[in-house]
Amino acid sequence: MSMHSTQLRRHLRAWLAHQGVTARAAPWALALWDQALDLYARPGVEAACLALQDQTKVDVCELLWACWLYRHGLTPDSDAPPHLAPIRAWQAEMTRPLRAQRRALKQLALTDPALAELRATLKRAELLAERETLRRLADLATTGAAIRPRQVQETSLAERLIDAGLMQEKSQLWALQTLETQLDPLSADG
Repeated sequence: MSMHSTQLRRHLRAWLAHQGVTARAAPWALALWDQALDLYARPGVEAACLALQDQTKVDVCELLWACWLYRHGLTPDSDAPPHLAPIRAWQAEMTRPLRAQRRALKQLALTDPALAELRATLKRAELLAERETLRRLADLATTGAAIRPRQVQETSLAERLIDAGLMQEKSQLWALQTLETQLDPLSADG
């Protein structure tokens, strides 16, 4: 059961107001982008996200989206995968090829300034593609599709991600625990 879009917007506006941001000053996509950057910069989060990406094939943007929802008192619903299909196609067609090209140049770029510049350009393009993915995920959330209110008694973030079909296994539970710890309002700025 997904949250109605009016309820979601009200919930998001209340959360943003609590953070000192007016709805007009920060569109939902910007709020997701800003929170994703903030979370990614916290201790251990980048390593946890990259480990999950490389070892379990979880999409880091979807993971950051799920964390954003968590901060809003929401969670991906079990109906999320079909709603995420077009966003996943974007990632497969745009972001992952850019990432593969950037990674392929890593060693060569260490000794060749021209290739280092090309690699930096690919890195910027990859980041822009990820920003577009987060915008699409934020837009999806504003419709109320693929999400629902998180209940207090619900299981951990890892369990919710697995239940929603965003992750297939718990083999990297340590990485998910790192993310959940950094989402704790008592850690950093909340």
